[in-house]
Amino acid sequence: MAKKEPAWACGDCGAKAPKWTGKCGSCGAFNSIVQLTAAEAAISSGLGSGPPGALQLILESAEAVGAPDPPRLASGLGEVDRVLGGGLPAGAAVLLGGEPGIGKSTLLAQIAGAVARTAPALYVTAEEGLSQIRARLTRVGAMGPGLELAAGSDARQIAARIAAGAHRLVVVDSVQLLSLDGIDGEPGGVAQVKACAAELVAAAKRAGVALVLVGHVTKDGTLAGPRLLEHLVDTVLAFEGDRYADLRVLRAVKNRYGATSEIGLLRMEAAGLIEVADPTGVFIADRDPSVPGSCVVPSVEGNRCLLVEVQALVGPNEVPNPARRVSGADTNRVAMVLAVLARRLHLPLGSRDVYVNVTGGAKLSEPAADLAVALAVASAWRDVPVPSDLVAVGEVGLGGELRPAPRYELRATEARRLGFQRLIGPGAGSGRGRVVVAKLADAVERALG
Repeated sequence: MAKKEPAWACGDCGAKAPKWTGKCGSCGAFNSIVQLTAAEAAISSGLGSGPPGALQLILESAEAVGAPDPPRLASGLGEVDRVLGGGLPAGAAVLLGGEPGIGKSTLLAQIAGAVARTAPALYVTAEEGLSQIRARLTRVGAMGPGLELAAGSDARQIAARIAAGAHRLVVVDSVQLLSLDGIDGEPGGVAQVKACAAELVAAAKRAGVALVLVGHVTKDGTLAGPRLLEHLVDTVLAFEGDRYADLRVLRAVKNRYGATSEIGLLRMEAAGLIEVADPTGVFIADRDPSVPGSCVVPSVEGNRCLLVEVQALVGPNEVPNPARRVSGADTNRVAMVLAVLARRLHLPLGSRDVYVNVTGGAKLSEPAADLAVALAVASAWRDVPVPSDLVAVGEVGLGGELRPAPRYELRATEARRLGFQRLIGPGAGSGRGRVVVAKLADAVERALG
């Protein structure tokens, strides 16, 4: 009898491998290739799939009238509904991730309490006791007769409760602590997470129940577990912010029922999370424009423009390797901007410590923030503040050229609304307050003199 070859897969992304290797060829993680058990190998290859031709595909004309949009449940927070695209769709699975202590359970308690006012809802916890959940619901004012609680970690029992259709919303906290009988491995392993999530999502779609799963995150802020977990659900939400500050950002990473990259701003108070009244200027409320090394960029997130302050500090270095520290911005893009400043503008940054920070817990990922980073660093080096009425937007190229950013009108309108009179950048047109520059060197001279 021929010996069965062992199966291997990546513990981070779930990609199969022919043998053990030190690095996953799919996600690039090191030392993540593990040998699968028989049950895990069956799941990875599709357990129960019949022979070719055993099933017939049901074809339908592309011109056929589709089903109407599913009804949505209001979350009770306008910012959350905005990120979701109008509320929680019936039959949709939502994965919510965030660092420990950031407020995920508080947010879900408020959502479950708000839904329970008009429809039955169920909160299932695998991490806490029911007394802790009741105390949190009482603190945030979400206690109601339409909300039921349960504590358990058996995914099959939870799926059966979902399939019964007695609740319009089911919250499960968290999917990494669930287990399924017949599947090898500990809770949180590749096989268990994939099987439990698939069981719950399938039950929710059959019953038309809105399902919210809580997922743990790794130390770098990404969702823990196999990447298949993100493909199983319809929406992936990231709950971000500094646990020692009160501002929280809810970001849509994936959304089959709405726009991606949409964000909502919330503030953590003693009685729970509340919506931010004026999210446009919340990140620059405490800015001191007289201090060198500060520049404001109008950043577009989804359909919303937020003004964000970029700070930079350039200091002397006493060791051979200068420090490079970045918080809230793309580290690779900041390194590129520093290289362009050193090579094209001849700033002696190679022997200096450089620190770049985005205030308020905001995160800048779009290339349009390059010019603001460059002006902040140049301002810190020259010890000359950027004019208080100036905002900057534009992408920096390796040759020192500037490239325009989209949606200039939206950025300029929000900047003027908050008192900024000038917008510097490439391709900004000839409107009021526009300072058009094509080179980074020209932008630094026009801004700092």
